[in-house]
Amino acid sequence: MKQATALNLLKAGENVFLTGSAGAGKTYTLNQYIQYLKARKVNVAITASTGIAATHMNGMTIHTWAGIGIKDSLSDDDLKRMKERKYLKEHLENAQVLIIDEISMLHAKQLNLVNQVLKYFKESDEAFGGIQVIVAGDFFQLPPVGRNGETNREKFCFMSQAWVEAKFRVCYLTEQHRQDDEILNQILNAIRAQNLQPEHLKALNTSKQHDIGETFTRLYTHNLDVDSLNFKHLKAISGDSHQFSAVVDGNEKLIETLKSSVRAPEDLSLKKHAKVMFVKNNFDMGYINGSLGEIIGFEEDETHGILPKVKLNDGSTLVVEPETWSVENEAGKIIASFQQIPLRLAWAITIHKSQGMTLEAAEINLSNTFEKGQGYVALSRLKSLTGLRVLGFNDQALELDSLAIKADRRFQELSNEAETHFAEADLSAQHKTFIRHCGGTLSETEIARNEKKLTKAGSKASYSAATLDETKELFENGYEIQDIAVERALTSATIINHLGRLHREQGLDISVAHPGDEVVEQVRKIYKRLQKTKRAEHFNDDGSIKLRPIVEATQPKMGYDQVRLALLFIQ
Repeated sequence: MKQATALNLLKAGENVFLTGSAGAGKTYTLNQYIQYLKARKVNVAITASTGIAATHMNGMTIHTWAGIGIKDSLSDDDLKRMKERKYLKEHLENAQVLIIDEISMLHAKQLNLVNQVLKYFKESDEAFGGIQVIVAGDFFQLPPVGRNGETNREKFCFMSQAWVEAKFRVCYLTEQHRQDDEILNQILNAIRAQNLQPEHLKALNTSKQHDIGETFTRLYTHNLDVDSLNFKHLKAISGDSHQFSAVVDGNEKLIETLKSSVRAPEDLSLKKHAKVMFVKNNFDMGYINGSLGEIIGFEEDETHGILPKVKLNDGSTLVVEPETWSVENEAGKIIASFQQIPLRLAWAITIHKSQGMTLEAAEINLSNTFEKGQGYVALSRLKSLTGLRVLGFNDQALELDSLAIKADRRFQELSNEAETHFAEADLSAQHKTFIRHCGGTLSETEIARNEKKLTKAGSKASYSAATLDETKELFENGYEIQDIAVERALTSATIINHLGRLHREQGLDISVAHPGDEVVEQVRKIYKRLQKTKRAEHFNDDGSIKLRPIVEATQPKMGYDQVRLALLFIQ
């Protein structure tokens, strides 16, 4: 199906499964539709099954958005408690369109939970509470992680009850946009059709001799190979290593769950010149889950001690602070947490962790492939055959899951039927009906004005303003600082900094966040006293006073965020 036909069906408000081979333009088509909805003031929730996929869409994981976390089931009591959480209630009840990218990596049970949650919050028995749902992805990617003994039939979400209820219209995109190399495109299509020819195998074998430069990613099937290679490269670097150990707290079983799901290692050893990959999103700091870079030094921080300084592949540099992964109970209280520097060594990564990435150059070893689909995932990360070096592959490397093959053939049939029926169809009346149903605008003047704003907000230079506006909107809607932090997947310290900037630059009234006269007065006295001492260790390079000496001087001892907040009402 062509992208134009798919967009025509999306705009008509149908539930859609958007699929196709790697580089067929699924994300591009979704972004086109998202811009269309936003220009018409339709509330759209942008999510994905994984963190790195969510960043490509400027969204959040479906687990966070739907409030399901790592659960396998939800009771009525769970749902009632979820509805008491303001930040969940608001966006779930307001959503008119839900997008879930990289659907292949979402477990069938989790899609059923999203369906259950939306039915409850929307108070409707219709599929997903009656809102439009668009799922996108390719089931030739690796299947979702499941429990031991689970079959792919139990894991693939196209086998779920929610999928059946949704009655997805299949849009199987066939235009190719990622691979600019016809040979690689032919190989990938041959794998999808399970019809590899001798010339395809010869091209892969010959790639072993390719010169792919010095900046490339190594992909391996097993964690053991990845860890061994990363350790070998780290050891070869001269100079001191710095150790970073995770700080854990809470329920022991949940901590073990966090350890197994978080990509940051419990014990991290880093040296200057080490190749690293970020394993968490922090849009404000400028990195995402999957960003690659190199350690260029270490700096002392008054709060965290020694911290690594990273130069990202795009040339930007930043000092990396610890991030926290946590599990909350039904009341929103954190019951287990894992805090660590959000980095891992990245001379090599597993194929599983590469899903969602587009790579310029990669060295791939498929000799020990143990799961069908691994070879396809690895090869489809590349833009061209010239950037690929395959060290070897076994018989299973280029095979695909039999259930995925059968499903894919059926998806193609359904998509061809839709293409034949709708390629030339005029659905403009349905487009308008759906916008009205969602409470959007059909005013051409307003749409044009909104499109202009979206174009401006989409530029990199205006990202900071856009992210400030999101914080401002939530704050003005009565959200607490901690709730804003949860909603936006940022730290409370970042939100406090946002409020300070909004107050200074836009005159935002932040008085409702006042921590109390006694707190402000105590911080004011300490702040003035430290200013008078003029001791160098109390000041940052820009002349501002460090937080640590203020916190340590408070009685009773305050937290860093409380001090940050008090300083807003002093400065």
